[in-house]
Amino acid sequence: MKKHDKVDLSHDAKPVPEEEASAAQSAETAAPAEQLTAEERISQLEGLLAAKENECRENWDRFLRERADLENYRKRTSREKEELLNYGTKSMIEEILPVVDSLERALSHVDENSDSALVEGIRMTHGMLISALKKFGVSPVEAAGAPFDPAFHQAMAQIPSDQHPPNTVVEEFQKGYMIKDRLLRPAMVSVSAPPK
Repeated sequence: MKKHDKVDLSHDAKPVPEEEASAAQSAETAAPAEQLTAEERISQLEGLLAAKENECRENWDRFLRERADLENYRKRTSREKEELLNYGTKSMIEEILPVVDSLERALSHVDENSDSALVEGIRMTHGMLISALKKFGVSPVEAAGAPFDPAFHQAMAQIPSDQHPPNTVVEEFQKGYMIKDRLLRPAMVSVSAPPK
């Protein structure tokens, strides 16, 4: 081939890979950066620094929000776990309380001097149920003789009385119970009223 012969390589040209293209672009942009004056270069770098500071601030804020969300999630799950441990047995205990009530009604109709094996068995069963409930934090609500408290007592009747101060629990129809620091069931009571 002679020097003056032209060779057409267009049909043999291969596409330029992306990496080479980006390297070529950065070389082109780097060249003008070298041609910038020192002041222009400093202002360009200050602009880049300000953009990075904004990005850093946004990332920090996002991190703090995510951290707060995680902490709230931990607290919420801890509270829910504690609630489950303390009050998870509530529905089961509510099913047992009518059995306790029935045993107490049966014992209230028994003669004090009765020593029959059946009565003794009922007393023992009642005692075992009460001690089992105590293990789960169940305790009876104070009712007879206490001042009426609508948070713990449910008034079924008002009885005019000059022997008790007004709004005092005179009689308890059904015991109320607490589970730890929560009301499980209010006591059904009659309340004194001033005589007419």
